[in-house]
Amino acid sequence: MQPTENLNIEAFETLPTPEEIHARLPLSEAAAQTVLEGRRTLERILDRKDERLFLVVGPCSIHDPVAGLEYARRLKILADEVADTLILVMRVYFEKPRTSTGWKGYINDPRMDDSFHIEEGLQKARTFLLQVNELGIPAATEALDPIAPQYLGDLIAWTAIGARTSESQTHREMSSGLSTPVGFKNGTDGSVETAINAILSAASPHSFLGLNNQGRSAVVRTRGNAYGHVVLRGGGDRPNYDTVSVAMAEQALAKAKLARSIVVDCSHANSYKKPELQPLVLRDCVNQIGSGNQSIVGLMIESFLEAGNQPIPQDLSQLKYGCSVTDACIDWPTTETMIREARMALREPLSRRAKA
Repeated sequence: MQPTENLNIEAFETLPTPEEIHARLPLSEAAAQTVLEGRRTLERILDRKDERLFLVVGPCSIHDPVAGLEYARRLKILADEVADTLILVMRVYFEKPRTSTGWKGYINDPRMDDSFHIEEGLQKARTFLLQVNELGIPAATEALDPIAPQYLGDLIAWTAIGARTSESQTHREMSSGLSTPVGFKNGTDGSVETAINAILSAASPHSFLGLNNQGRSAVVRTRGNAYGHVVLRGGGDRPNYDTVSVAMAEQALAKAKLARSIVVDCSHANSYKKPELQPLVLRDCVNQIGSGNQSIVGLMIESFLEAGNQPIPQDLSQLKYGCSVTDACIDWPTTETMIREARMALREPLSRRAKA
């Protein structure tokens, strides 16, 4: 008989199971404590039992673990300084959705040369997450591949579902079983309904095909995730962090009988992908909270050691240290200034919010 399947498959390469990767790089006590405390704090913020604001801040993507760890060390010092008002969670993104083609991230292509050593990428990603958590900084990531959480999910405190995947049934089902709060971004067209429908779906139990820790295909049965929330990132060629857009999002959440919990992404369409505009977005959101806003519970900032971004050169030794290879970021001095100013401006408003 003529074959009828796998006609466009060149090869199947067996990966170690999640259990095997965990055994090679086990969760340490210090890392576990950071993860659990981070998740509990974020849940308390979403439940309005902690008046502080959380900030997901860090590089657009991780490509150099040395520079990434230097960033994490600096972030830890700043996190301790502002902890009375702000909870800092490091953005640790290993997977990058592509509109057409391009570098797919550290897990898929850790050597950045289209060699796709995915086993190496998984191990290096897990090593990096362990190091960040052992510093005492909780980690946030975007869940793109539905299998990756089995390898890395025990080291994540907050998960984003991107604008391209919030409408995906696969990602909604996966989110219903994740152990973290999940932020669903509005669609690339700016539609908040996409994210609201995702929250409703992820809050329900699901049964779907997946992978267990032993690497076996399994029917995954979930309880549902009670901590889904909206991330406003702009879209359709316009921002949506302004007071009118936030009020409309609040109304849409109330109509769906969902908690009015909103995270604003200061990057992407909200800043027209111009990193120098991120401080203006943050300042506007801080002013909204100062004027009595009750729904903004978190903010996202794309930040690295150096400002801007760079193309990936053929000779990787030419890469500029601490500079993004995906979306452009603000630099570290700007990050410190933004966060310190936000802390000072938010102390009293967040205290009033807690008493309201």
